[in-house]
Amino acid sequence: MNTTTSSRAEPVQAQAQDTRPALKFITCGSVDDGKSTLIGRLLVDSKAVLQDHLAGVQRHGTTDLALLTDGLSAEREQGITIDVAYRYFNTEARKFIIGDAPGHEQYTRNMVTAASSADAAVMLVDASKLAWQNPGLSLLPQTRRHSVLLKLLRVPSIVFAVNKLDAVADGTLAFANIRAALATFAEQAGIAIVATVPVSALKGWNVVEPATGAGWCGYHGPSLLQILEQLPVTSSDTGLPLAFPVQWVEKFPSSADTSQGRRVFWGRVASGAVSPGQVIRTMPSGQTAVVAQVLNHVRQAWAVSGGQSAGIVLDRELDVSRGDWLLAGDAAGDELQPRREIQATVAWLDDEPLQPGRTYWALHGHRWVKARVLRIDHQIDIQTLAEHETAHLVANAIGQVRLALQEPLVTLPFERARSLGALVLVDTASHRTAGAVLVR
Repeated sequence: MNTTTSSRAEPVQAQAQDTRPALKFITCGSVDDGKSTLIGRLLVDSKAVLQDHLAGVQRHGTTDLALLTDGLSAEREQGITIDVAYRYFNTEARKFIIGDAPGHEQYTRNMVTAASSADAAVMLVDASKLAWQNPGLSLLPQTRRHSVLLKLLRVPSIVFAVNKLDAVADGTLAFANIRAALATFAEQAGIAIVATVPVSALKGWNVVEPATGAGWCGYHGPSLLQILEQLPVTSSDTGLPLAFPVQWVEKFPSSADTSQGRRVFWGRVASGAVSPGQVIRTMPSGQTAVVAQVLNHVRQAWAVSGGQSAGIVLDRELDVSRGDWLLAGDAAGDELQPRREIQATVAWLDDEPLQPGRTYWALHGHRWVKARVLRIDHQIDIQTLAEHETAHLVANAIGQVRLALQEPLVTLPFERARSLGALVLVDTASHRTAGAVLVR
């Protein structure tokens, strides 16, 4: 195998690269599938690791690539990833932000957090753990669970990377059978696969550079990094009406020209765009005003679209605080109506089961409201993807529920708007993150 790194993967300082959007992707899958090792390989072969850092992960004369991301002492002791670790590197084609998500079922909540804002995901599948000789082999439960979560969380691009093919007797047969099993599962679950590639994270085969020869493991396509370089960044929900969650309120003195003495409401535009002259209404008060000025992240007057930070100045003073929403006040915003009851898919993350009748704190944007579980419609079986009735949802289960809100919220289906369609449930007593809620 050719494991040398060409100049294509070397960092460059070209000015044009600074204007290209970075791809934020995560690695996920089961425990010990090689996620941390894969990220370490990408960092080393793209020359994003300093020599002294590389020397610090030497173990018994060899380089332990997983230690480049597993930074917690508990991670190093147990050999598992617990928390999400973010790393940065770049090639000539683009910049990357990598999130190393835990594979252990106990830390599914960490994986959900990382996936909720990712542009893409690399799902690792350990060939050595499967009955790769069998054409009808079964995938590991955590592979199926993470794949379903990626779909629910609207991660746009999903790449399956079949790892450790260097550790099986017949890599070509193993890759063919595993790829067929992944395709069958993806079709059943309604998951769109961008690509399925064979890799060896430990050896570096087909990770940065394509495998040479007549086709390693019967594969003739691009390397994993070459695929990642071509993936699109998640588009903002700019085609929807303006929705702006207020994160911070800033008051300038009357002598300041920046805001004409009025308050500036800072946050990130969740959907649509904002520019001076727009009519807006505030939630929950329902009052209306006109946008007098819009400031971008460097306090320059500028129109700002979805996904970007902004400071909004209104033409008159309104009682707006952190957690409130500024919404389109014209006809375009008619679909943004507050609701007290929502139907949603829930990825349950708490050790205490979700049961009808219980009340939780719900976080929507920066606003906290009480939410009561009216009923559980059904639970999704990770193995068969069938829906069945249940009296409660245990940790890491996925189901459909109905919630009653103490105060109305403006929501849209998550498949249309990530920010408006997502909530987090928090236990009122322990303050633990209990569930990820996706509005249907």
